[in-house]
Amino acid sequence: MRCVKDFTEYQILDMADGMKLEKWGSLTLARPDPQIIWPTKTFPKLWDEIDAIYHRSKTGGGSWQVLQKIPDVFEVSYHQYKFRLKLMGFKHTGLFPEQAVNWNLLENTIQESKRQLKVLNLFAYTGAASVVASYNGAMVTHVDASKGMVEWAKENFAVNHIQENPVRFLVDDCLKFVKREIRRGNKYDIILMDPPSFGRGSKSEVWNIEKDLYELVEACTELMSKDFKLFLINSYSTGLSKTILEDLLYITVNKKQEGMISSDEIGIPMKNSPYILPCGVTAIWQKKEN
Repeated sequence: MRCVKDFTEYQILDMADGMKLEKWGSLTLARPDPQIIWPTKTFPKLWDEIDAIYHRSKTGGGSWQVLQKIPDVFEVSYHQYKFRLKLMGFKHTGLFPEQAVNWNLLENTIQESKRQLKVLNLFAYTGAASVVASYNGAMVTHVDASKGMVEWAKENFAVNHIQENPVRFLVDDCLKFVKREIRRGNKYDIILMDPPSFGRGSKSEVWNIEKDLYELVEACTELMSKDFKLFLINSYSTGLSKTILEDLLYITVNKKQEGMISSDEIGIPMKNSPYILPCGVTAIWQKKEN
C-alpha cells in the first residue's frame, strides 16, 4: 500500500464505529467511513474536541452539525501547496488527502523532465493535481463536468498565486472532450483521471465506470505524445480491483507505448497507531527510462 506520511496539516486521529476523526489544520472533524467496522475508540478523549460532525440520514445523504464556530472557507497546506476547503454536502471538504502520494509522483515526473509538459486532468474536481502540475511548470488542461468544482479549482490556483500560468479550465463531459481533442490533433505528455463510480456530465450525460472507463482510456491513448510520460487512473469504486485497472492499462496504453505498469491501494495511517485507512486504488503507467 502507498501511504501518505508527510501531510502534516491533515491527520487521522482515531477511527471507530463507522467514523473517522480527522485534523484539518486547526479544525477537528468527524466524518463517516463504512470501512471502519470496529466499535472501540482508541483515543476516546479526542472525540470530545470535535468542531463539526457529519451525520448520515437514514433516507440518504446527511448534514453537518457544527459544534464550534468555524470559517465558511478554510485552508490546509501540503508542502508548498495550499488548498481552500469548506464543509460540503455528502460529507466532503473539497480535498482527498490520500491523493498526496499521486501528487508526489506527478511533481517528480514534471521536475525530472527536460521540457515543459502538457498535462490533461480529467474528472479534475477542485484541482489539487492541477495545482501541483501547474506549480511545477506544466501546461494544464483541467476538465470537470461540475461548474462549481471548476470555479473552486480556479480559487485554488489563485491562493497558490499561479492563476496566470498556462491553464485551460473546462466544464465538460470528459469523454466528449477527449473525442474532440482527438479530432483537433492535440497531444499530452501526462494524463490523469479520477472517475467516479457514477456521475452525470455537463449536459446530463450518464457515467458508469464499469461500462464507460474502457472507452475513455482507449480514447485517451490517441492523445498520447511521442514522448509520453505518465498515465494515472485513480478509483474509489469497490467494483474495480487494482489488478483490473492494471489489466486495462496493458490492454490500452501499453499497446500504444510500452512502459512500466503498477497498481496499489492508497491509504492514510492513523496517528500514533499501526492502523491504516484504505482510500481507493491507483493504477500507473510510466515511461521506461533508458
